[in-house]
Amino acid sequence: MKAVINGKIISTNAVLTGKAVVFDRQIRAVIDESELSSRQYGDVEIIDAGGMYVSPGLIDVHIHGYLGRDASDGDDAGLRTMAEGIVKNGVTAWLPTTMTVSTEELNAAFDSVRRAMKDNPRGAKILGVNAEGPFINAKYKGAQSEKHILPPDASFIKRNLDVIRLFTIACEIPGAIDVIKELSQTGVAISLGHTAATYEEAMNAIEAGAGHITHLFNAMTPLNHRKPGVVTAALTSPVYAEIIADCFHVSPALFDMVARLKGDKLLLITDSTRAGGLEDGEYTLGGQPIFVKGVECRLADGTIAGSVLKLNHAVRNFLDNTSLPIETVVRMASLNPAKSIGVDDKKGSIEPGKDADIIIVDERFNVKRTYISGELYYNNEESEPC
Repeated sequence: MKAVINGKIISTNAVLTGKAVVFDRQIRAVIDESELSSRQYGDVEIIDAGGMYVSPGLIDVHIHGYLGRDASDGDDAGLRTMAEGIVKNGVTAWLPTTMTVSTEELNAAFDSVRRAMKDNPRGAKILGVNAEGPFINAKYKGAQSEKHILPPDASFIKRNLDVIRLFTIACEIPGAIDVIKELSQTGVAISLGHTAATYEEAMNAIEAGAGHITHLFNAMTPLNHRKPGVVTAALTSPVYAEIIADCFHVSPALFDMVARLKGDKLLLITDSTRAGGLEDGEYTLGGQPIFVKGVECRLADGTIAGSVLKLNHAVRNFLDNTSLPIETVVRMASLNPAKSIGVDDKKGSIEPGKDADIIIVDERFNVKRTYISGELYYNNEESEPC
């Protein structure tokens, strides 16, 4: 048994002090520190948080790559590299996210994730796949490959329901609404994205069962006072909405407004490419060359192509650019994404009975320790601010 003391515990709705988090593989209790001497806890390994924040582990439901690897590679070693790398950013669970690549590549990527979920490699826990495509609109393809776009096909998703937890679809494509209705009965999360839909088409898709929006504002019809677009449907409907909070994909001037409108339906994601965690330079995304400079990732023609954002930095960016309390922002990267894919019974918050996915972070949300199911996976208390 372990217990974290002397920390500011980020609970669902408050920051708690004078409390201890008691855990083994699961969180057993959040108690007054004075209660640790009670016999019922026996020998407890004490972890001194040194006055820093004790936060639930972060969950990234949209991340393509990291440290030179990509989920679409279908490479088992690559998934392990990514899973081990992102724990340094406080990520304790994630959805490897595929691109619009060939069917053969997608099947290989899904098989790789299947093996990883069975073998349970070290690092952040793989919860399944986020399939961003191939059922998208070429007009809003962004950095996706047009030659691999396919018409909506429910059978393709159904064959892979053991691994796919979330997928993106352009609802205006012929047959898409029927696919949304059919798959809404399966429990898989359905996201609208890379779409030229009108406001009315998006609302029709939401009524049919779509409950998620892929990277809000990006690769979709914008908010216009005469043509409200997918953005307006996303902001005014009770659907989960992802946001890439790198202060480049979306202006930080909008963070407060979006947070007020979306509440607990807002999710911080990274949309990170294989360039994440590496230096500026040339990389690939979905088989296409991308060029990275600072926070910007672009194709040769200037099209924005994913990010190099780290999820703890997304939390920091929201804290720096809004008036929101830390517990609200942390929910956007922990409990909200857990709810969006139906794993909030085990993950997303520091509550008894949930997995002991816990991170210790400083005031700038630099990660000092990462625990996954109670096991210490990362300890960098001497790290320099990143």
